Amino acid sequence: GLDENYTPIRTYQVCQVMEPNQNNWLRTNWIEKGDAQRIFVELKFTLRDCNSLPGVVGSCKETFNLYYQETDVEVGRNIRESQYVKIDTIAADESFTQGDLGERKMKLNTEVRIIGPLSRRGFYLAFQDVGACIALVSVKVYYKKCWSIIENLATFPDTVTGSEFSSLVEVEGTCVSDAEEETDNSPKMHCSAEGEWLVPIGKCICKAGFHQKGDACE
Repeated sequence: GLDENYTPIRTYQVCQVMEPNQNNWLRTNWIEKGDAQRIFVELKFTLRDCNSLPGVVGSCKETFNLYYQETDVEVGRNIRESQYVKIDTIAADESFTQGDLGERKMKLNTEVRIIGPLSRRGFYLAFQDVGACIALVSVKVYYKKCWSIIENLATFPDTVTGSEFSSLVEVEGTCVSDAEEETDNSPKMHCSAEGEWLVPIGKCICKAGFHQKGDACE
């Protein structure tokens, strides 16, 4: 297809709106999740307004369904619907009409959904069409982490966020060179589900004969 600037874009499209009882599936390749327990899925798509399609009665839909399946290894190409877990029914905030086509208006929708906690090595995403006129423009899959940081003369490593929306992952810090933990006050931080460091506890202090300069002892 082409976007509104006439730039070629690759999309997956379906528009079987004249025939009832549609059940069309599209599945991703296997996605290895690494350390992630909570995965974000960002979808960009266009969807046709059923009222703008002539001669279509009740068979046209304006939604599609998003599913996932967890596995430890890649499985075959056959899709067994019963093995997939439904994430959500996805609807468009903006649908397009024949007039929009003439004016080359894309009306691109963006929806983000979260899946997890995940426990297997990887997963598939699947998209089920039940009779919509839709173009899937992009699928972005990502997770969040807290990036490594130095706080209170302690280094905290990259940390993947927890499995729940309210998770706080406690992380022990490591004192920088020529620093040591304050007595009974070891450095800790908490990594939030949004990938932000929160609630610093404890600290390191410079060893005798050294003084603090920025994030170091010298």
